[in-house]
Amino acid sequence: MNKQTEEQLTHINPQGRARMVDVSEKKKTKREAVACASIYMKRNILERIERGDIHKGDVLSVAQVGGIMGAKKTADIIPMCHPIFMTGCDITFQMDYEKNKIDITATAKVVGETGIEMEALTAVTVAALTIYDMCKAIDKTMTISDIRLLRKIGGKSGEFNFEENKC
Repeated sequence: MNKQTEEQLTHINPQGRARMVDVSEKKKTKREAVACASIYMKRNILERIERGDIHKGDVLSVAQVGGIMGAKKTADIIPMCHPIFMTGCDITFQMDYEKNKIDITATAKVVGETGIEMEALTAVTVAALTIYDMCKAIDKTMTISDIRLLRKIGGKSGEFNFEENKC
């Protein structure tokens, strides 16, 4: 078998089928990933969320917990992700009244043999879906978009920063 280069996909076996990458020979390193997503909505929904006037409860608190729970379950829903022991996960929300959206940012951390990017991406996605779920009765036109990795630190590939390091 030829040694794979960085340009080749590591999740493909010699027969061309998907595989889970073997990380048993990798050293544990401190890793961190930051991801973001945006959810666009009608302005009155944004205002109601900020006032705490959504009948299902405190939308951002529930989305915070949902996002963290999603990050913890990433290996259960993304087929080739390794189960990892996250050492930390936090989610922040920024209300943007100019664009009628909420920007969601998640930071996930681990000391391990493999990255934490998928956990950060899952966290912002589940947080956005939680906001949608809690507000869909009054605004089904909400749009979730701009899900992306902003920053990654640690591991063999080193540091990565998205050109615009913000949502």
